[in-house]
Amino acid sequence: MGMVIAIDGPGGAGKSTVSHGLATRLGYAYVDTGAMYRVIGLLAAERGIAVEDEDALAALCDATQIDFVDRGDRSGVEVAGRDLSAAIRTAEAAQLASRYSTVPAVRACLVAKQRAIGAAGNVVMEGRDIGTVVFPDALLKVFLDAAPPERARRRATELGGGSGDEVERMARDIAERDQRDRTRTHSPLRPADDAVHLDTTTMPVDEVIATLRTMVQQQLDSLASAS
Repeated sequence: MGMVIAIDGPGGAGKSTVSHGLATRLGYAYVDTGAMYRVIGLLAAERGIAVEDEDALAALCDATQIDFVDRGDRSGVEVAGRDLSAAIRTAEAAQLASRYSTVPAVRACLVAKQRAIGAAGNVVMEGRDIGTVVFPDALLKVFLDAAPPERARRRATELGGGSGDEVERMARDIAERDQRDRTRTHSPLRPADDAVHLDTTTMPVDEVIATLRTMVQQQLDSLASAS
């Protein structure tokens, strides 16, 4: 296996921003696995495929090629030339991802795709089960978290909101998704036993990225010393 940096954590903890920034600074590829689940959830909903229809979901997942497109300060997502970058960043898409990700066939299919991408090495991969399931032998495993009110504020701001009502609504959505993700039977959201836990509640993004870059370098130096 090549060098993989695994970054897990709940919604609003800063995974996407931090992971993309870290990948850019390291010159690594960046993979947002949550975007992959959002794509499948969105496509399944568009086609009227129920969560209970595991065979249809498996077929959809197998046939869907998800392409990540680097757009400088962010990563875009395309399927068969269709740009889904904006469509998958809604609160509704997040809930669809959470529901459809409980289906074992969907998780098995996407984990296989994620492992195939990571096999090339030099990748920063973020999600909810990267360090525990997808790449348990990753070079560095990190679990990012933040206080629930801060996570709700960040998500509301990302979606163009920020008012008290919008933050409260987002807090409810996040709590619902947290409960579903942490209690699902397959690949529940939890830190890997050897993951570094980092609370980003009061940390600026650049500080988080710098901290992780230092951790990566320490791991690389350790490998070099052992060889």
